[in-house]
Order: sequence, then structure tokens, then C-alpha cells
Amino acid sequence: MERATPSVPKTALLAGASGLIGSHLLPQLLASERYAKVIVVGRRPVPLLHPKLTQVVTELDRLEDVRLRLIADDVFCCLGTTMRQAGSREAFYRVDFLYVVALAALTASNFAAQFLVVSSLGADAESRVYYSRVKGEMEAAVRSLPFRAIHIFRPSLLLGQRAQLRLGERVAAVALRVLRPLMRGPLRQYRAVDAATVAAAMLRAAEEEGAGAHVHLSNKIAARG
Repeated sequence: MERATPSVPKTALLAGASGLIGSHLLPQLLASERYAKVIVVGRRPVPLLHPKLTQVVTELDRLEDVRLRLIADDVFCCLGTTMRQAGSREAFYRVDFLYVVALAALTASNFAAQFLVVSSLGADAESRVYYSRVKGEMEAAVRSLPFRAIHIFRPSLLLGQRAQLRLGERVAAVALRVLRPLMRGPLRQYRAVDAATVAAAMLRAAEEEGAGAHVHLSNKIAARG
């Protein structure tokens, strides 16, 4: 009987580790036997010490300066903000399009195999809604890059403990929990989903070592996570 060839430990790169999804994803990456090294890139260090963890602290508009420190097999991008948090359309576009696409382009040129990114339900480059249009444009830009596999996650409302209180989201989350049993068939994609579940789904998608571009809606995320 032939022995199975052991898999070579890989390197993961995570952007947005302090966010709602990223904060759940980081410990999962560190616990995964798939990765021997986990690189976190961001403006501030995360308050965590781990033998697998390498932190690259930089402004996200200066990624080129640290290119050689961002070499990884799988890239997880959890960057994102809201119009209210950003304060202007320009600031929102900078985070949700420019920074995401810059990370994708740089890591593709560093020969990363997979790019996994959090987008949003309703992302559409032709949308009249600015938020959805930017998300759609980001997705199109990422899809044009030469990764072996691209996974786009489009969750509905995210559930989880945020650093900043968002009253509107809290009210919507309660309403969606009540309506959840009624959201069947095509409506399943609108179900709220836990941030931890999205994180788990991202890791599982990377572990599958697939190819091509894939879009994951909330119902698929819940099943995968």
C-alpha cells in the first residue's frame, strides 16, 4: 500500500484581522494544521502572541513597501467599512475598493494561489446603490487577477459582537431572527449569518483546494461553516 504524500504546510495572509469576521478568522487560521505561518497585515498590530503569527504593520496604501513580507499561499481579505464609518464616499471607496484590489493585485503578483474576500449581498457593478456598486466593482477587479481560485463571500446581515454599537443592525438582527423560520427557498440567502460562521466557511473553502471563481451567499455560507 502506498503512503499518502503529506501536504506541505502553507502560509495564510489575513487583512482585516481586527474586524468582525477577521477577529473570528484569525484564531481559526492559527489553529489550522494547514498553515505553518499566518501573516496579519494592517495599520495596527493585533494584541496576540502566537508562534505561527507574523504581523506586518503598515498603512494599507503602502503595501508595495512590504511586498516581500506578504508572500502567502492563501489570502483572506476581510477589509470593509460602512458609509457612516468612512465619513464620505471617497473614504469608503478607498477601503472597500482600492485597498482590497491593491492587496489582491500584489498577492497575485507574489503568486498566491487563492484569494478569499468578504463582499456583500447585492453586490453589483451596475447597481444604482453606491455601496452595492462599489462591492460589485471590487469583485470584478478581483476576478480579473490570475489566482487559481477566488472565493467571494456575500453574507446578508452579519451577527456578532462589534466594537462599535450599530443600533440599526441590532434591530434588524432581532427582526431577522424572528423571521428566520419563514425565510425558505430563494429567501434563504437573506438570512442573517454569524460572523464566526462566515470565518469558518472561508477557511473550509481554502482547504478544499479548488479552482475557478465561486460566490457564496448566506445560505451556502451557513451550510459550509
